[in-house]
Amino acid sequence: MRVIAGSAGGVPLKVPSHDVRPTMDMVREAAFSALGELVVDARVLDLFAGSGAYGIEALSRGAAEAVFVDNHPKSIDTIRLNLSKTKLSGRVIRQDVFRFLRDQKEAFRIVFADPPYAKKPGARDYIGELLSCERLAAAVEPGGLLVLECAETAKIQDSSHWQITRAKKYGTAELLFFTHN
Repeated sequence: MRVIAGSAGGVPLKVPSHDVRPTMDMVREAAFSALGELVVDARVLDLFAGSGAYGIEALSRGAAEAVFVDNHPKSIDTIRLNLSKTKLSGRVIRQDVFRFLRDQKEAFRIVFADPPYAKKPGARDYIGELLSCERLAAAVEPGGLLVLECAETAKIQDSSHWQITRAKKYGTAELLFFTHN
């Protein structure tokens, strides 16, 4: 896994040594191709950040600021290491994503969310929780986007907060772009 383009293009990124599913380079490349100039000077939020790949890619491509949120200590250490390797800086927060959203008051142009995939029936529905979270909707500035990576088999429920504007499948992953309803 590496930074695709920008000031840190080509720099390899470490993946945390716990149970994470890193985003494939081609998926990130497709996301940033679709976002284009929206990234430049943007405030970016990377939820369930893992390695920090989405936020680091945004910083490398000219985002003004990135905030990384993850609850696992190995992810936090990995994000800090990856920021150091790329010579980029961002705010790294170790906290449950939903607790962070409940307490935060900032607005971001782009919010990336790559929650854990449900591995068995009855597993926690992070996607449903995210899409119904009013605080997440409030965290996206007018004209901004929520970019959600999920399993292609995920069942996306209708949301009073969000409307899908783009959806693309890459192997077993699906990339969804949402705007406010």
